[in-house]
Amino acid sequence: MHRPLTHLRHVDLAVPDFGKQRDFYAGIWGLTETATDTGLSFLAAEGSPEQYVVRLRRAGEKRLDLVSYGAASPADVDALAERLLAGGVQLISRPGAVDTPGGGHGFRFFDCDGRTIEVSADVAARPHRRIEAKESVPVRLSHVVLNTPDLERTRRWYERHLGFRLSDTLASPHAGDLMHFLRINGQHHSTALAKGPHTSLHHVSFELRGLDEYLYGTGRLLRAGVTKLWGPGRHLAGNNTFSYFLDPHGNTVEYTTEMDELDEDSWHPQVHDVTRPEVTDVWGTANPMNEFVARESFNDVDRGVFVAPPV
Repeated sequence: MHRPLTHLRHVDLAVPDFGKQRDFYAGIWGLTETATDTGLSFLAAEGSPEQYVVRLRRAGEKRLDLVSYGAASPADVDALAERLLAGGVQLISRPGAVDTPGGGHGFRFFDCDGRTIEVSADVAARPHRRIEAKESVPVRLSHVVLNTPDLERTRRWYERHLGFRLSDTLASPHAGDLMHFLRINGQHHSTALAKGPHTSLHHVSFELRGLDEYLYGTGRLLRAGVTKLWGPGRHLAGNNTFSYFLDPHGNTVEYTTEMDELDEDSWHPQVHDVTRPEVTDVWGTANPMNEFVARESFNDVDRGVFVAPPV
């Protein structure tokens, strides 16, 4: 199957306290606001050609507005839309001009859990720069993890309709499969699906320049009093580092670096037992994964399920 998606573009969040959320992402988190509209903020990562990696929207209720992916060409966008329609997927819009910074050609649809997904091509690249040594701001968006009440169904949906491939699985002897890491390119995962009590955002992850910068950034957030959820540590699956924090609305956000690039022709997915401590944290430096960490990662019930965002 021709793989329709190329990469993760941006994650869009709606929040009641827009000012506080905007100050967090454009301030201590290290993104750059590149465009604004009434109740909207578009935030870029300094090292990324994407026009923005996070969009914030003022709303009465907290929700995940959408997750956006890139496609190689407008023809790929059109072909995907036809395939999704033929497969019974509910489209929110038909392919056409994208009315956000950078323009492009794209469309939106609901995944099987009711999340809004956007796919676009021909979005203008943003002038960006090389992140320097010791500079602890995000280089780019790394990945997004989504909570789903039906892990296997959602995994099958993403594989069948969007061409994702399984990289690895986390499981426990008692609870079975807990997380599937899915890829659309050589990066170990651009998206992961987590078993949760309800549909919601698990976390959004941002790539730092390297190990030093990741630790500088982690320390900067700790000194600023941002609530740390879990870390610093290094996961076994994907080999990436992790420091998880809570944004002002209780969404989990991560600083990471050094995720594995896979040889896709030779890679075989593995199942890792999370009851082995080295699976969740190879280094052993992070606080234990406990009920508090798990509960915060489940997030609030998403009020945006099967409701398209207004913009």
